[in-house]
Amino acid sequence: MHRFFLVCLLSLLPVTHVHAASSSWAVSEGGRMRLIVLPPDTNGLRQAALQIEPNPGWFTYWREPGDAGIPPQLTPAPGQPVTMSDLTFPVPKRMDIGTVRDVGYDLPVTFPFTLTAQGEAKAFRANAFIGMCRNICIPFQADLTVPLTGEDRSDPGEIRAVEKAKSRLPAPPSEDFTVTGFRMAADLASLDVDLLVPAGSKPEPRLLLTGPEGHLFMEYQRLSGDDRHMSLRIALGKLPKNYSPAGKTWRLLVLAGNHRAMEAPLVFDQALPIVQP
Repeated sequence: MHRFFLVCLLSLLPVTHVHAASSSWAVSEGGRMRLIVLPPDTNGLRQAALQIEPNPGWFTYWREPGDAGIPPQLTPAPGQPVTMSDLTFPVPKRMDIGTVRDVGYDLPVTFPFTLTAQGEAKAFRANAFIGMCRNICIPFQADLTVPLTGEDRSDPGEIRAVEKAKSRLPAPPSEDFTVTGFRMAADLASLDVDLLVPAGSKPEPRLLLTGPEGHLFMEYQRLSGDDRHMSLRIALGKLPKNYSPAGKTWRLLVLAGNHRAMEAPLVFDQALPIVQP
């Protein structure tokens, strides 16, 4: 009896709500998405993220979707006193559907970014535009708003979501995992890349090479090397008409084994390194 009355008494006490710095969930047939914004640091910088949860059987895309699809886009509403960095992307997976090659995420995924306040902002408003796909791809667009009261506190789940997403970003090049050289074919049909990969990185590395916008390259052949040092030839296929890589920066994401991923910029000088095919 005493326990019964205690439960009843507790149910009548006021509930203290912790203000969560996140938007409401926007929902579509393929899943849902929202924004998270963490409290500012001493310099006014806020860690933030676009959080997407596909429904079972659905997936969303990486920054370069593959043969078809919609890369995630987040556009701040104009006139806000905040500056937003680009979205960053955890390591994706390749999903082949028949002859179509897709690259993305079929499990919940969070894309971190940062916000810098230029003045007193009462809210962060942005338009999110993504693709959600199963047998077909449907666009999913929503206006999302996160209140910023100056006293906002994110709950532990939101903090963990952002920190976990940041831990899943590919690492920069390191002493034991890096690109040691690269050369473009004279006919622009392939790119030779020299890699140093961590010891014990088996099976063969998986590559995601992004060049001109809308172009993603994954197929390669090994030219030479051993388990640590290797030269690979990446097939480029058809680039845009009259395209020149000189002065451009491409990005190469390398997955070595099951646990490590590294992304390196490939900066093409005006004096382009050339190899005859």
